[in-house]
Amino acid sequence: MPCFKLTVAYDGTGFVGWQKQARGASIQGLLEDALSALEGRRVTASAAGRTDAGVHALAQVVSVQLERSVDETTVVRAANARLPAAIRVLDAREMAQDFHARFRATRKTYRYRIWNAEILSPFESGRAWHVPAPVLDVSAMAAAAHVFEGRHDFSTFQAAGSDVRTAERDVSSSRVVREEPVVVLFEITGNGFLRHMVRSIAGTLVEVGRGRRSTASVSEGLAACDRGRAGPTAPAEGLFLVGVEYE
Repeated sequence: MPCFKLTVAYDGTGFVGWQKQARGASIQGLLEDALSALEGRRVTASAAGRTDAGVHALAQVVSVQLERSVDETTVVRAANARLPAAIRVLDAREMAQDFHARFRATRKTYRYRIWNAEILSPFESGRAWHVPAPVLDVSAMAAAAHVFEGRHDFSTFQAAGSDVRTAERDVSSSRVVREEPVVVLFEITGNGFLRHMVRSIAGTLVEVGRGRRSTASVSEGLAACDRGRAGPTAPAEGLFLVGVEYE
């Protein structure tokens, strides 16, 4: 039974997220429907990251097993022929039988986009968090972002009610840069992320950029392991899963 590693890009606007839900269209459900038509039976698609409603992906990684003998190019073409334009399979690679997109992943990178201007471009609607003037202090945000590098308990920055064995995660890189005069990027790479962790950190960093928090207060909040010490959870539409790494 061939196992395929798919690289998938999608605009998360209007979807309930990656995972299938009782109601609403999901990325997983639509991809499984497309692949099931190719396979002639129901198949299950497993993703490296279960992105939430409204979150986008530039390079989500998905694993799927097919019984049918089919080449990589056919998998891409057949899936895209049945998927909506907002979801595209960019690449397919046949892998070892035991490959699993989620459990074999070693690092993931997320990017959060902030539109820091009085007026939001209509072409950025749904793809960035609109934070109007005044101009954010990107230097202060960058200094605060480095606080998250290393191994920490990220309980402060996880969604309330999360059920995980441990909130400890390793972050290898956390940075903030001004990409354009009005675009601020927060990018973070780690071995795993808690629910809403990246968005909670992004919301906290924006408070730093507005002068409402200091780098020291961010460090203290991280160490406190107290959800009440984090800033607001940033909106979903600014978040992108950029890539997933494997050994």
